[in-house]
Amino acid sequence: MSNDFDLALGDAASSGVYQVAPGDLDALAALARDAGLRICRIDLRGCRDKRTLLLRLSAQLDFPPGFGRNWDALSDALRDLSWLPAPGGYALLFEDAAELQAQAQPDFATLLDILDEAAQRWAGERLPFVCFLDLPGSAAA
Repeated sequence: MSNDFDLALGDAASSGVYQVAPGDLDALAALARDAGLRICRIDLRGCRDKRTLLLRLSAQLDFPPGFGRNWDALSDALRDLSWLPAPGGYALLFEDAAELQAQAQPDFATLLDILDEAAQRWAGERLPFVCFLDLPGSAAA
């Protein structure tokens, strides 16, 4: 996860997972919208474990019925997203990520790995896929 990113969000080369300061997500949403990306906000407030995280992602990203609620299923879903068409790319904005990071560090680390894997896959398809996680202590975007 990086604090530095190029503001060319419409460029697949900008795909990745970025840590941003709380309060920056609204500005990033506007930049992503202007770049033609589909904006998906994921509220992690109160999310303290893998089970809650997977349920939250499933609901807020409208995963298809039968989503397996495990890490492999999450990875598969984020590398597919055919039910959530976005010809210009994707911007996932994770609000209140600090509680998950503090309460379930291994699950948080796995989430970051899966998001990074998805970003690399979409970049290979030449489609932007950026994830912004708001975390206290992050440099301003």
